[in-house]
Amino acid sequence: MAGEAETPRRRGFMVVCDGSNGAGKTTLIEALRRHLEQLGYDVVVTREPGGTAIGERIRKLLLDRNLPEMCDLTELMLFGAARAQHLREKILPALEAGKVVLCDRFDSATVAFQQYARGLDPAKVASINALALGGFRPDLYLILDLDPSTGLERVRQRGAALDRLEGEQLAFLARARDGFLQQAKAEPQRYKVLDASLPAEEVASRAVALVAALAEGRRAVHGFGAADT
Repeated sequence: MAGEAETPRRRGFMVVCDGSNGAGKTTLIEALRRHLEQLGYDVVVTREPGGTAIGERIRKLLLDRNLPEMCDLTELMLFGAARAQHLREKILPALEAGKVVLCDRFDSATVAFQQYARGLDPAKVASINALALGGFRPDLYLILDLDPSTGLERVRQRGAALDRLEGEQLAFLARARDGFLQQAKAEPQRYKVLDASLPAEEVASRAVALVAALAEGRRAVHGFGAADT
């Protein structure tokens, strides 16, 4: 059916960087991008919500602190809508072209924030994610784990204003943290937890090793590498 995301055989692969607010996702993605490009991979860096013109407009709504009246179900559905557009317009074409996609947050964040932190029905969250993804799954999730109070202090030190989700109480952010850890516990082969309290260089080194193992495994199975993408 037109508009669905049934996935063809992919030559590229996708890595999601997710986890606690202020944990260093942007810094880690940049380190991974440099490493992969040095190996000859064509890398696409993107984010959620966002990644497309439509997604970026939805992002403004979702993170706007002047919209406290947004109900939880609206929030969930907006995340799903942005993801559906992002996947079909940007992510799948990049993977089909043999590129590596590095994404700042993805469906893992929806489970953590909307299911665990907001307390929405897991079946509703799963349904919206399934509708948006159409059977698609990223190859690897790197979960940056950090105490929420430390993360918020890092955000404040950057001089950035807190968005609508960052402005929630610490208990909300603690539940989201637990949501990420529970996902990693359920799928340890796909989710890898990194201690974001460590120096950024050490976090990056561990992440690079995980991504290198993923790339090597795909090369062994599919018989191609960076030079073939």
